[in-house]
Amino acid sequence: MPIYEYQCLECNHKFEVKQSMNDEPVSSCEKCGKPVRKLYNAAGIIFKGSGFYVNDYKGKSDKSAETAQPACSGGCCGCPATGGAE
Repeated sequence: MPIYEYQCLECNHKFEVKQSMNDEPVSSCEKCGKPVRKLYNAAGIIFKGSGFYVNDYKGKSDKSAETAQPACSGGCCGCPATGGAE
């Protein structure tokens, strides 16, 4: 059952109410009885399982690993070959 947070418009008292989503919202402050407003907070999200992180997408079936350039051996990769003229 969700917990909703309310704030009194008169005395600024904040309180939480555990209620069903089908229940009517609270309309009066539990402290002074004046009107209240519902406060909205960011929802907490928890990612579970594989596929949510960068390293979970990198696998043996990754096509970019197959098309990668072979490593250069000695010299400068990408530089024009230097000839044998001295």
